[in-house]
Amino acid sequence: MDPLVAARDRPADADGVRLRERVLALVGGATLEVSARDHAADGVCRDLLAQGTLVYITHAPNDTTPGMVAAAVRLRRAGLTPVPHVAARAIASYTRLNDYLARAAGEAGVARILLVAGDADQPAGPYRSSLELLETGLLHKHAIREVGFAGYPEGHPRIAAPALAAALAAKLALCRRAGLAPFVMTQFCLEAAPIATWIAQARTAGIDCPIHVGLAGPTAIASLAKFAVRCGIGRSIGALVRGQTSVARLVTEAGPEPIIRALAGVPDLPIAGLHLFTFGGLARVAGWLGALQRRDFTLCPDGDSFRVD
Repeated sequence: MDPLVAARDRPADADGVRLRERVLALVGGATLEVSARDHAADGVCRDLLAQGTLVYITHAPNDTTPGMVAAAVRLRRAGLTPVPHVAARAIASYTRLNDYLARAAGEAGVARILLVAGDADQPAGPYRSSLELLETGLLHKHAIREVGFAGYPEGHPRIAAPALAAALAAKLALCRRAGLAPFVMTQFCLEAAPIATWIAQARTAGIDCPIHVGLAGPTAIASLAKFAVRCGIGRSIGALVRGQTSVARLVTEAGPEPIIRALAGVPDLPIAGLHLFTFGGLARVAGWLGALQRRDFTLCPDGDSFRVD
């Protein structure tokens, strides 16, 4: 049965977990991401988020590994925990990878990374996939202990589902042989059903590592639609307009509140935490998350969302 349907049919307190507390459990350890080129990001995160919050650093096509390390150092000094992306196709050589990881670990105390293939059609060096980076053994050498990989609830625009599943299984197996702790970070999605279905299927397929669910933080509708199409999640783009009762809100922004509430209604859904994509609106998303973590929100009486106060 669809886990969201099952949750709606279950008495409100059947599992002894109040919905509000489940929302808090999901957002309490939520993470977000910043650009390596945003030199004000450390100050924004320091002022709006709890100390120690995990902050991911995206590896955009024009970013350099020294710039990534510098961003990680700034975040660490601000009391946050930096988690840089390592994009395989952006790494020019084994030597560059070795230097990047050595500096990230040594200068910024990095012990957790998100390993991705990267968006470039042609790799800058010998690595085309995150699996190939993993096979170098350099993560273990530089005391990287936690390694994340991408998951795709709505599929990948260029890779078939069986190939994605096989690659993820291979990466998780290699992590465990190397003594690394793997986790999965999903691509953002605009409705809850594909997320819940994908998690259930992943567990059935033997993917038993922690799964962190990616969501778009409060974002302008136009920007969100642009990123949704770019990331290949157009199938759920209709969720941007369904249920919007305010024309002014539809024109301005959409937030993940309905998705979080729907996921919170399934207390046995194995979600390790939430990750918020900021799409250039770091201060808006960080402020929203900080308010949630302070419990400054109210469940809406219609049962479909909540309001951040």
